[in-house]
Amino acid sequence: MAKDSPKVLITGASRGIGRAIALRLKEKNHEVIGTATSKLGIESLAKEGVIGIELDLNNKKSIETFNKLLVNEHTDISVLINNAGITRDNIVLRMTDDEWMEVMNVHLNGTFKISKIVLKFMLKKRWGRIINITSVSASIGNKGQSNYSAAKSGVEAFSRSLAKEVGSRAITVNSVAPGYIETDMTEGITAEIKKEIINQIPLSRFGRAEEVAELVEFLISEEASYITGQTIHINGGLYM
Repeated sequence: MAKDSPKVLITGASRGIGRAIALRLKEKNHEVIGTATSKLGIESLAKEGVIGIELDLNNKKSIETFNKLLVNEHTDISVLINNAGITRDNIVLRMTDDEWMEVMNVHLNGTFKISKIVLKFMLKKRWGRIINITSVSASIGNKGQSNYSAAKSGVEAFSRSLAKEVGSRAITVNSVAPGYIETDMTEGITAEIKKEIINQIPLSRFGRAEEVAELVEFLISEEASYITGQTIHINGGLYM
């Protein structure tokens, strides 16, 4: 069994959904480690009492350095939230190999690599929680986002397989699939397109990052100990 407030690692914690999760769990007395790709991001996390560590999931050396740091200093991590993400939007006929691979590296390959190292800590404790932040795009697709949608679908399939592998050790693995959430990633959407999107959402609004954070908080709790291998959608009814 884990302690009351297990130590948490969140990738991509300096902005948007990742930051909201980090702040929520810090408020609930968890020790939180958050990764960012820039020193500015790390500094912003430190101001909130979150341990900031630099990590670029598109850089092999950065991943190796990060893994060594975890092994040397943070083997007490019991909760992993794979949230780091990027977009490189383009239609398939114009999408470059780099645009495809960068998205795959961060979302799918990154989730595999970070989960693999942290799982070793969880297996020794015989307790753990892995939450993978995916997207409604994995279920409905999105024009210009074949790379993103494919990567997120892959993460959901990975989560189901991993859940079967580690369930006997009281480790749960779930995906949380947000729809349109008010973050800096959606700020660039024009008012006209935003109106079109909202017209497709039964609750007639974008979600808040804090709402996603509250769902994640529940999934890492003991009350959610019988939930594993699931993709839980939080999208206002956009996809049912």
